[in-house]
Amino acid sequence: MHGICRRGHIAVGWRRWCNSIDKHSCICCRHVLSFAGPAIPVGVDVQVESLDSISEVDMDFTITLYLRHYWKDERLSFASTTNKSMTFDGRLVKKIWVPDVFFVHSKRSFIHDTTTENIMLRVFPDGHVLYSLRVTVTAACNMDFSRFPLDSQTCTLELESYAYTDEDLMLYWKSGDESLSIDDKISLSQFLIQKFHTTSRLAFYSSTGWYNRLYINFTLHRHIFFFLLQTYFPATLMVMLSWVSFWIDRRAVPARVSLGITTVLTMSTIITGVNASMPRVSYIKAVDIYLWVSFVFVFLSVLEYAAVNYLTTVQERRERKLRDRAVREQSLPCTCGMSHTRTMMLDGTYSEADTNSLAGYTEAPMVPEDVVPEKQEHMVVHLSMSSESTITKKKGIRALRIMQNTHAIDKYSRMIFPGAYIIFNIIYWSVYC
Repeated sequence: MHGICRRGHIAVGWRRWCNSIDKHSCICCRHVLSFAGPAIPVGVDVQVESLDSISEVDMDFTITLYLRHYWKDERLSFASTTNKSMTFDGRLVKKIWVPDVFFVHSKRSFIHDTTTENIMLRVFPDGHVLYSLRVTVTAACNMDFSRFPLDSQTCTLELESYAYTDEDLMLYWKSGDESLSIDDKISLSQFLIQKFHTTSRLAFYSSTGWYNRLYINFTLHRHIFFFLLQTYFPATLMVMLSWVSFWIDRRAVPARVSLGITTVLTMSTIITGVNASMPRVSYIKAVDIYLWVSFVFVFLSVLEYAAVNYLTTVQERRERKLRDRAVREQSLPCTCGMSHTRTMMLDGTYSEADTNSLAGYTEAPMVPEDVVPEKQEHMVVHLSMSSESTITKKKGIRALRIMQNTHAIDKYSRMIFPGAYIIFNIIYWSVYC
């Protein structure tokens, strides 16, 4: 094998590490491109071994891949009767020139070294070189969570030469879209991998110039079933549970208040749990809209009972005043067989229904004192009332109690709250699905 250095020296027998010539010339020959000629074309292909993780909090992804470079270096050509290539490990890589490809926007990356460095160098007799390494990269991915968790994310892994501009090194995909291959068994717990594809373009840096940049693009569609079970269904059940208070007696204050507070706190816990696993973005996510609207429905059910309780208190006060006034105006002293010294007045402690029930009663004649039995403390009242009047008044009392126990606001809430929430769900799922 013969290799020509830029200084004009000839390197003979590169496997002897150029011991027969000047070491400085040999270093020049091994580590420097031929800048006098055109840009050196370097083909690249990638085989994705695994897509390890997608982190929404850190907005990055981790991928393990086989990165392969193809180029021709005539200085490494050698005579061979069998035309077979020669394969070496990573120790030779430090002795020759290799492309300085790096991952743009990478946070962490490393070459696997178990049991030895996962690097392979294959040299063909005509000087073509295959340089392959197994690497794991954690790179940034700009994610848009405005439709989370009904979203799709597109992440990109970018490759570029660090030192050589497009005038010195031309980086390109060796076989176009076929340069990227993936394992069919790759799967993620939260995402469905929809598409892998490659692109390339020039990247400009104001201080250094133009560089060839290669892109590995892949689209991920999020599975919704997990979030339906963990977020949407619990939130919907909490909203439906808050509607139960509309059927509870408005006088059962502890039951309705405790139910309302429980649903409010549960919704707060659900919202906190979802936001804890998400980055602190400055825009509203789709899940935020659903959870906060559900929270508003639960909170309004608590306010609804507050309004019912307040209006009930006001109504009872008004009825009590009217009842006391009616008792004072309509009540008469009832002697009922007692002497005038033991006459008892109605003191207004009876209910309105009890007072009205005395409307058809007739007062018994006065009994003389000498005829009164010994136990005058027992008051005997003789009332006469027709059977038809009794039935009518009992029905009126029953209807009055029903109206008092079921407030009008509760009646309307039983229809308005479920109807409004159903309309909201129809609009929400129509927009985001």
